[in-house]
Amino acid sequence: MKLNKLSIALLIGLSTLTGFSESPQKLHIDPDTGGKTWETSANGAHFLMRQILPEQLQGFYLSRGFSLKQIEPYAASCVFMTVLRNDSAPGGLHFTRDNFKVSQSGKSQPLVSVEDWMKRLKDINSKQSAIIAFRWAQFPIDQVFEPGGDWNQGMVSVGLPPQSRFDALVNWDIDGKSYEIKLEGVECAK
Repeated sequence: MKLNKLSIALLIGLSTLTGFSESPQKLHIDPDTGGKTWETSANGAHFLMRQILPEQLQGFYLSRGFSLKQIEPYAASCVFMTVLRNDSAPGGLHFTRDNFKVSQSGKSQPLVSVEDWMKRLKDINSKQSAIIAFRWAQFPIDQVFEPGGDWNQGMVSVGLPPQSRFDALVNWDIDGKSYEIKLEGVECAK
């Protein structure tokens, strides 16, 4: 019996040291705005998606040179502030935005691409300075996150209607080995 308890304690300790312990998904609700944040950790990485309410997006982009009419399609496209962090993965976490998928009713789809939004914004004669600000606010397209807390954040457009529910799955590789992290039941803002 003592050996069994010791073995369990060693396994728990090793999973903590290697950074591969998973944490249960958490949901936080902002008491002032009602905005929701989902987060989880797995495989040494931390993944967070926070609703950005349409009014927040409008205000953010109006102050960067867009008109309300220009930015409205983006503000209505189910946008999240997204954070990916390498807390303790066994190497540089190589992420490409193409490996970020959403799944709804068993059907998987990619995010609306940054390139698609940039083209739409250019086609409606947005100011160049506004387009540059838009691009810099988006989640990186390709990045390596080093162990020990290297992270980045940015906006992603899911392209679903308000109040849609979906699962978000992010895949990455470390030296060619694939890993993933998933958030379930994420909800687009109203």
